[in-house]
Amino acid sequence: MHARPVAALAATALGIAVFLAPGSASGTPEAVAQQDEPLVIAHRGASAYAPENTLAAVDLADRMGFVWVENDVQRTKDGELVVVHDDSLARTTDVEQVFPDRAPWKVKDFTAAEIARLDAGSWRGAEWAGARVPTLKQYLNRVDENNQKLLLEIKKPELYPGIEKDTLRVLGKEGWLDRRHVAGRLVIQSFGADSVKAVHQQRPDLTTGFLGTPAVADLPAYAAFTDQINPTHTSLTAEYVAAVHALKGAHGKPLRVNTWTVNDAAGAARVDAFGVDGIITNNPDVVRNAVS
Repeated sequence: MHARPVAALAATALGIAVFLAPGSASGTPEAVAQQDEPLVIAHRGASAYAPENTLAAVDLADRMGFVWVENDVQRTKDGELVVVHDDSLARTTDVEQVFPDRAPWKVKDFTAAEIARLDAGSWRGAEWAGARVPTLKQYLNRVDENNQKLLLEIKKPELYPGIEKDTLRVLGKEGWLDRRHVAGRLVIQSFGADSVKAVHQQRPDLTTGFLGTPAVADLPAYAAFTDQINPTHTSLTAEYVAAVHALKGAHGKPLRVNTWTVNDAAGAARVDAFGVDGIITNNPDVVRNAVS
């Protein structure tokens, strides 16, 4: 481990609570480890090495020793929540071959049963052939089986009115809204401020994050409904991270910063020097080695 620069120490002077979801115990090994280095979050699972957002990517992240995984949630034509990044299925599945007449192959235009037929692994290599687009239910169950933790992104909420309520319903049915999960195993984030607000209003006990880089002058308004400001790494400076840390979020704890998507050692060292709390990455092993 290495000491943080002075600017970062000043930003985190309020203590280890910066690194914890509301309700987490500050004496846990995870909390202690995070005092000196940022949390490493496997973006769409270990997506540099396995097909993104699949159960295989979750399992590989687990085997590599990463507790936190990030995913993307969208809604099918018949109301099922599935884990996929793009609003089109074309890039990461064989939908163009299976349904050649259904361009532009939007998630919202296919039923869950149709999506379940698609191969979501072959595009990453023959060894992944047959991987499927998981439902949110399947994904949550696998993350739970692995004793992992989840940074869940509500993707493009403007396409799916009411998806926040749907997401919370599935989380509740699968046991993810109990005290143990809410206290330290779940964060819900979105690029949509209204979506983050909706989650906070419906379940004010949940930890939430806003994806983006609001102007410093606007940060207090975001702090009223979120716990994290999660910007792209290209927009970050040490001064911005310090400005975020200077504010308390919706649960009365210092706002934290998880930046994305950092995939190389130099980039990881750069944002670590800024004092970020977490790094979201396709290459979690590379980032872990760079900041440890």
